[in-house]
Formats: sequence, structure tokens, C-alpha cells
Amino acid sequence: MNRLQARARWKYYAGAGGTVAIIGLLVALGSGSNDSFSRGRNAEGKPSLRLGQALYGQHCASCHGANLEGQPNWRDGLPDGRYPAPPHDQTGHTWHHDDDFLFRTTKQGGQATAPAGFLSGMPAFEATLADDEIWSILAFIKSRWPADIAAAQASKNARRR
Repeated sequence: MNRLQARARWKYYAGAGGTVAIIGLLVALGSGSNDSFSRGRNAEGKPSLRLGQALYGQHCASCHGANLEGQPNWRDGLPDGRYPAPPHDQTGHTWHHDDDFLFRTTKQGGQATAPAGFLSGMPAFEATLADDEIWSILAFIKSRWPADIAAAQASKNARRR
């Protein structure tokens, strides 16, 4: 990505998701919890849902929706060959993938895990988010799923072990 593209992306994310991110972060910081914002882990060493929610609002909601609803017509290809951002709620396909796939897609970008010939618009966040922060975002997303969807996704992780 060249500097002009990076600047345009920054302006887009700052405008579209900035307000949601600031509100989410203020709520999270003002809560008085024991969450470790520097490491993305709570007092029990698990991914921080509160941090994940704030980071989701800052980095993901502008494309995937504040309520994980995704973009309209996410199954219909765009003229450039990419697809709109899918939902992360139970109506999407996020829960069809194991945790490792979701982590790698977030860290390395959608093209890193996309099938051959598929164009992904999902950017990489490895230069923006620490690993624990990515895990916190994924934990937040998963916390919003109904029990049957969460169990179905968890079974995919068990099969990888």
C-alpha cells in the first residue's frame, strides 16, 4: 500500500469508525475493571471482552457493522471482484471457521487465507494490533453468538487439536 492509499484509508477509518471507537474506548476505560489494556488479557489471563469490544468498534465496525451485521448484500460481488464485508453475527460465516483461521485472517489479511482466485478486501492488522488484542476482538465477536452457534464453532477448534 502506498502512502496515498494509506492516508485515504486512515481518513476513512478515522471518520467512519472514529466516533464509535472513542465512545467504546471511553466506556471501557471508565469502567474501573481489572482488564489489562496493554496486553489484551483480563486478570484471569483470558482475552479481554471489554478491550475486544472497544477495539472492534475502532478497527472493525466501520466495515463489519457496529452490531456485527456486516455490509448489505455481502454475498454479492462488487465490480472490482471483491465482496462487501460479511457479518460476524450468526447470519454470517465467521463461525464456520476455526480460531486459527480467524486469527490468521485478521492478522495477515483476508488474502492470506482466501482460496485461489478470490479477491479479499480484508486488510491485515499485524502492524496495528498485538496478538492479544486480536484474540480479544475474536473473543468479543464470539461472545455475541447464540449458544448453538458458539458450540458449532468450538467443535471446529476441537477437530484441529
